[in-house]
Amino acid sequence: MSLTQLIFRHLAAVLLGAAACTVGAQECRGEPGRLRVTTVARGLENPWALAFLSDGRMLVTERPGRMRVIARDGTLGAPLANLPAVFAQGQGGLLDVVLDRDFATSRVLYFTFSESGDGGAGTSVARARLGAGSLEEVKVIFRQQPKVRGGLHFGSRIVQARDGHLWVALGERGQRDRAQDLGVHLGKVVRIRADGGVPADNPFVGRPGALAEIWSYGHRNIQGAILHPLTGALWTVEHGARGGDEINQPESGRNYGWPVITHGRDYSGLPIGEGAAKAGMEQPVHYWDPSIAPSGMAYYDASAIPGWKGSLLVGSLKFGLLARLQLEGTRVVREERLLQGLGDRVRDVRVGPDGLVYLLTDSADGRVLRVESAR
Repeated sequence: MSLTQLIFRHLAAVLLGAAACTVGAQECRGEPGRLRVTTVARGLENPWALAFLSDGRMLVTERPGRMRVIARDGTLGAPLANLPAVFAQGQGGLLDVVLDRDFATSRVLYFTFSESGDGGAGTSVARARLGAGSLEEVKVIFRQQPKVRGGLHFGSRIVQARDGHLWVALGERGQRDRAQDLGVHLGKVVRIRADGGVPADNPFVGRPGALAEIWSYGHRNIQGAILHPLTGALWTVEHGARGGDEINQPESGRNYGWPVITHGRDYSGLPIGEGAAKAGMEQPVHYWDPSIAPSGMAYYDASAIPGWKGSLLVGSLKFGLLARLQLEGTRVVREERLLQGLGDRVRDVRVGPDGLVYLLTDSADGRVLRVESAR
């Protein structure tokens, strides 16, 4: 696809979905009908990620370094014990949490957090078992290298593939040129086994000067990721600078361009890199310009909200809204912007076992919101 075709497709998707949905007291209008937004829980300090337990309770992380269980009635549990020390500065802190595919029997979960050490801080991945009021058998199974100073661009999301391996999305820590360096983990998606080992079929295994954990590179700051339920492929959403937020489908060994190519500009207004396209570098599935500052992402494969099945749902930190992207295969053909009156940054987006959509709002009094059809 040519760059001209890509730009036309992007503009068409945005313009076709220009109709907005603004929150009133409890309801708002979207396509194809009205939506109801309900506060399920509140009083969370900068919540970052949400996971659903099989009994209807929720597990939530708070960026300052707490993980809690939320009861079905919205009551917040006490912080779980035995979390490792968290570097909670700038954008760093306790980040994503996901349940192992065999959680019902194993009680195993994985979480990402920023960890300090020699040279500064970086994103780490830990594995643990959920006990009664605490995490048990906590073990750090991956550490981003090198650790660097500053509080920018930790990422980070975890996705478990169908084979049980973990994809972990890592920010470039504000060191943009190192996203192209295969000798560091900055600005990469890595792929590891559930015990932290390296899968033998990773693309750079055995390549001199390259880290064996790397799956794809040239990323800026991924803060949303999913496993596509129909194809089993990894999809990610990452922050651009001033424009250039991207949805990608990272494939083994591919280069996604940052900072050599981008559809955005620097915050100063100056261009970044060499333009919007270059041979050997991948184009995004979709991009935003201007930026919406995307965070959590979910694929809606339920039927509780009519007309949404097969959509990508992406939260916006900048505008405090939910973007619904209609797909045809791997193409985004329409965008609808919803819930523009929330007044809070949308940090995470999850589809619950009831088929409804749940959002985390990022503030000192963060909430869990439930979105459902009001028909």
